[in-house]
Amino acid sequence: MEQQYVEAFKSDDNRILKELYNANRASFLNFTNKYKMLKDDAVDVYQEAFIIVRSHAISGKLDTVKCSLKTYLFGIGKHLVYKKLQENSVKTIYDASQHIVDHYDEIVVEPQEELTEEQLLLKHFFIQLGKSCQQVLTLAFYRGLTNEEIAEIGQYESEAVVRSQKSRCLKTLKNLILNSKKK
Repeated sequence: MEQQYVEAFKSDDNRILKELYNANRASFLNFTNKYKMLKDDAVDVYQEAFIIVRSHAISGKLDTVKCSLKTYLFGIGKHLVYKKLQENSVKTIYDASQHIVDHYDEIVVEPQEELTEEQLLLKHFFIQLGKSCQQVLTLAFYRGLTNEEIAEIGQYESEAVVRSQKSRCLKTLKNLILNSKKK
């Protein structure tokens, strides 16, 4: 990492720290746009990442880092973004799945148009899937997340595990629907 930045982080010179903070802020906030974060959350994540980088400089962890300040800051920030998204998603997903599974009969949906037979079958058999399948399929097809993003949020080992889980869930859902049509 650029030695002058490491020294600047170690110093108590607020002017230099403010310059470093402002130099990367706009590009970081632009970077978080692809994660569809609220601006306030993105600002909080940036501030936390900046503080972490400063503490790493003070503790000497940055003395052997080979990448640029921006790369290091964005790397820490990306992990904090995933953590923030996971915190928000876990709450939302948990509540939504509980609501769908436990209180399905209480939900009154008044669609503009009648649901087709296929939509009714999908709705009926989706509820019969396990919670992990409901979560993966909801994240993939309703929220439009990539397998990598689902792996981070759901704490799966890799995107390949998510891909195979999604494939198994879709196959199960398809078989449930096809078997019901045979009866």
